[in-house]
Amino acid sequence: MEDPREHGPQPLDELMEKWKLTNHQLVETSTEQLNHKQVQKARKGRQLTLPMMQKVCRAFNIAIWHRLNKAQKETYFEYMHRHLFNYAKGHEAEWADPNSGLYPGE
Repeated sequence: MEDPREHGPQPLDELMEKWKLTNHQLVETSTEQLNHKQVQKARKGRQLTLPMMQKVCRAFNIAIWHRLNKAQKETYFEYMHRHLFNYAKGHEAEWADPNSGLYPGE
């Protein structure tokens, strides 16, 4: 029987790959006691509560922010939980990332 709380790999996982971020970097950046297990669950698609999705989202944005130079920070679009989780209310499957030009190595 399939578990309805498992949603498969999330957009967060793909975006972390594109930004070259590790679970450890998110945990290290977070000021909210985020742990490795929570980040791994978020990436793999285990359903999280809204506060936990927002906590992961904040850590993700902060980790990216610290990598950007001043000019890049001016154009950076801050991700919301609906961009990182396909089961979040308001998620748009066809959404195009406005930060794609800022990915490292591109």
